[in-house]
Amino acid sequence: SFLIIAHGSMFRLKLGLIVAFSLTVIMGVLKLHRGVILWAGLIFFSYATVAVVFMEHMWTVLHMGVLANGMLALSTWYTLAIGKPFTADYAKDHTPKEFWTHPSFVRTNQLLTAVWGVCFTAGATIAWLKMARHDLPDWEYEVMNYSFMLTGVAMSTWYPEYVRRRRLAREAATE
Repeated sequence: SFLIIAHGSMFRLKLGLIVAFSLTVIMGVLKLHRGVILWAGLIFFSYATVAVVFMEHMWTVLHMGVLANGMLALSTWYTLAIGKPFTADYAKDHTPKEFWTHPSFVRTNQLLTAVWGVCFTAGATIAWLKMARHDLPDWEYEVMNYSFMLTGVAMSTWYPEYVRRRRLAREAATE
């Protein structure tokens, strides 16, 4: 919601922050978001909402894209560094408990979390380039950013199914 709403005017930025903060809280209560990514979102949107909506802190406004993507990137890489890839929290919803420690499940989530880390890091870099250099039209920066996000979504959708099909094919071949 934030990515879609919060551009073009100060009103839209404020509205985007309020909506995103509210959705983050609601999604946390409903357990649709969890773990480090939930906390990163709560910390970021709490700070940004206070700084922008109530204080109109222009440094935060100017650096919003870098801060948002940077917080996601740092949180994502942190989960990999501590050996608890954030995607595993979501994958467990669709995976029987007996597979949670299986090397394939662990590797899949390490890979997917790394893909998201690259996507968020790229988003932070794109936001920084847009803010610092502004060599391209705004829409080109947006297309690049959306492309990375869609890549993360596509990989998160396709790859676990690919791994599952490959595992089932190996099991069928050994029977």
